[in-house]
Amino acid sequence: MEMTSEFLTEGPVTTDIISSELSKLGSRTDTGGHSVFLGQVRADVSGVRRVKAIEYSAYGSMVTVEAEKIISEIRKEFSDVKSVTIIHSTGVVMAGEISLFVLVSASGVLLVSQNAFGLEQVKSILYGDLILSSPSDLTLLLVTLLPIAA
Repeated sequence: MEMTSEFLTEGPVTTDIISSELSKLGSRTDTGGHSVFLGQVRADVSGVRRVKAIEYSAYGSMVTVEAEKIISEIRKEFSDVKSVTIIHSTGVVMAGEISLFVLVSASGVLLVSQNAFGLEQVKSILYGDLILSSPSDLTLLLVTLLPIAA
């Protein structure tokens, strides 16, 4: 998958995207600490069905405006922050896959580790629909997990 905007990628946030962002850190000489947050789709149970995936949707232009506001607020609150990268998925992301990547770099190591850096704000600008397993998936899961009577 590839980036569809500065802040969005279609499908899961892949290891290639994460590696690409992390590899940029080696050229920085003005930072002493980096904080990475990865948000992952959980296979929670909703009612009697397990979450199989989440289908995220977002208005690209709205995400850009809101993400820039979040970054601006972070920089106002923490003058030590040198850069903020936010990448969120759109489309279907399966349970176990990464849907959110946030990288914050600052001059000081302690500042980076003290704050969630706008994660709740990021979550509020996206919308996700749960994709639940089918009843046949649940039956297969139960048959697999139930002990066989002797």
